[in-house]
Amino acid sequence: MSQTQKDRPWLIRTYAGHSTAKASNALYRGNLEKGQTGLSVAFDLPTQTGYDSDHTLARGEVGKVGVPISHLGDMRTLFDQIPLDQMNTSMTINATAPWLLALYIAVAEEQGADVSKLQGTVQNDIIKEYLSRGTYVLPPEPSLKMIADVAEYCYSNVPKWNPMNVCSYHLQEAGATPEQELAFALATAIAVLDELRPRVPEKDFPTLVGRISFFVNAGIRFVTEMCKMRAFVDLWDEICEQRYGVTDPKMRRFRYGVQVNSLGLTEQQPENNVYRILIEMLAVTLSKKARARAVQLPAWNEALGLPRPWDQQWSMRMQQIVAYETDLLEYDDLFDGNPAVDRKVEELKTGARAELANLDSMGGAVSSIEYMKSRLVESNADRLNRIESGETTVVGVNKFTTTEPSPLMSADGGILVVDPAVEQDQIARLKEWRDSRDAEAVANALAALREAARSGSNVMEPSIRAAKAGVTTGEWAEEMRRVFGTYRGPTGVSASVSNKTEGLDHIRDAVNAASDRLGRRVKFLVGKPGLDGHSNGAEQIAFRARDCGMDITYQGIRLTPEEIVAAAQAENAHVVGLSILSGSHVPLVEEVMERMKTAGMAHIPVIVGGIIPEEDSQRLQNLGVSKIYTPKDFELNTIMMDIVSLVDPGQIAAQ
Repeated sequence: MSQTQKDRPWLIRTYAGHSTAKASNALYRGNLEKGQTGLSVAFDLPTQTGYDSDHTLARGEVGKVGVPISHLGDMRTLFDQIPLDQMNTSMTINATAPWLLALYIAVAEEQGADVSKLQGTVQNDIIKEYLSRGTYVLPPEPSLKMIADVAEYCYSNVPKWNPMNVCSYHLQEAGATPEQELAFALATAIAVLDELRPRVPEKDFPTLVGRISFFVNAGIRFVTEMCKMRAFVDLWDEICEQRYGVTDPKMRRFRYGVQVNSLGLTEQQPENNVYRILIEMLAVTLSKKARARAVQLPAWNEALGLPRPWDQQWSMRMQQIVAYETDLLEYDDLFDGNPAVDRKVEELKTGARAELANLDSMGGAVSSIEYMKSRLVESNADRLNRIESGETTVVGVNKFTTTEPSPLMSADGGILVVDPAVEQDQIARLKEWRDSRDAEAVANALAALREAARSGSNVMEPSIRAAKAGVTTGEWAEEMRRVFGTYRGPTGVSASVSNKTEGLDHIRDAVNAASDRLGRRVKFLVGKPGLDGHSNGAEQIAFRARDCGMDITYQGIRLTPEEIVAAAQAENAHVVGLSILSGSHVPLVEEVMERMKTAGMAHIPVIVGGIIPEEDSQRLQNLGVSKIYTPKDFELNTIMMDIVSLVDPGQIAAQ
């Protein structure tokens, strides 16, 4: 292939956003100056779950895992001096996707952009939120309806916009096998297209199908991952043609963006993550037939905390070296006709088709949420068992653990820390916004939004009017909650005991002995305070503790400290375990400990797990926390014995 025929590189993005809209805007403009070719916006948890920054549930979460966007003014600041008509913007937003897209459109109109020319994506995949990420707001049926509202609106008004990014990324993070990732993601796409089909003229439906995109994960087994992407291409083409009658190959094309696997990034020897990220990127770039349209890479130190701009630049340079220095883009597909690749692709397709047929027999993705969730928890338990037993090697974690001190780690721990004052600053600006707006215009806009939701009309137009009137994120979401109700998803932690975990007999004996001494079964309450929906760790701890014979209470995500303490009191818990991965561990744990003391339960040990810097560990211990676990503590059996020792130290001493 000649130089003039060289393929264009994929969109180079960095998933970014933190602290405030102003700080995030500076980060975006800096990254664009360094050669980034698209934007990928990370929103904080209150924004993702439909709460204003001053809501009780938002405490400690503002600006931690992304940028807080409470109203049009915040969105204006976020894209200040960034011409949206020249940008390709990906917004990782799901439950509140109609609202954030409405704010984006309102800002674009203020900039004088032709809205019909806007290019980008809203993730807008609520189904995987019930399975893995946990930022859902409403029950599945109205959520599916709102996904379709966005797609229908974009089809008519923003035709170059991808109204949904079917997201298998978090399915893999939750433990999905490649076959499950293929099947669960494709089942989600089918559910959305089935919902959309009656909304548009039959002749236009293929065009709408062509706007559905995917957002996937690429793990370390990069040959399997590359084959998975080729299987995605084939299966999507098959579904579009056979199920929906789409004849134009262009409209059946599998279009996807990717972030490579963050689950496999290690706290131990974090410099090794650089190699992992590069290898995983090859899975989605080497095969031209299945090459990603957009790539964003995590940073080497994300297992430790929020990456600094330099860390993000390092990941971006990795993409640029592959795209611009190597000859990858000068060749046709390197794997066509490879018998080993063809066999693996067919194997994955066969497994995915079988799982798709199973889901279809249960009524499709929306009807199968509890089943899919339980399968993911089981698959993740199997994955962790293999690491813990040494069957799966993770360099620097369960093998080759001898290491030199890393010169990459600076005195501040090598991560960016969000100033706690950011939250109060955001709240003050939010109050100022509310005080300055036209109250009557806001009331009228909310009434129109409420009526659209109740009547079943498309919520996009009234959402855009509400954005322009000054409505806040929390107010928009509250109207949706009033109409459709709230929802608590399945935990996937069944009452049954797994027979797959080996080496538990001595732990079960210890649990039984401790239970005999206590006069009842060891009671372990696992809680997730705050808005963090990353439930994998909590689920696996609860799953293993149940296997070991403990009496488990795990009610799922998004609980207040008050609810957790009340449950501990009602259940007469022997140990309370808190899981927090959003970086909000200090304020949330502090409130739990204060409430435990007030309730007369200061004697009950509390353990905490999460991405917790060393300096915060000491602070949590000073608050009275008994044990602290971070991603480096991968041996769940050790944690189980720690729990037994906390409730019955005499039993452990006797052993």
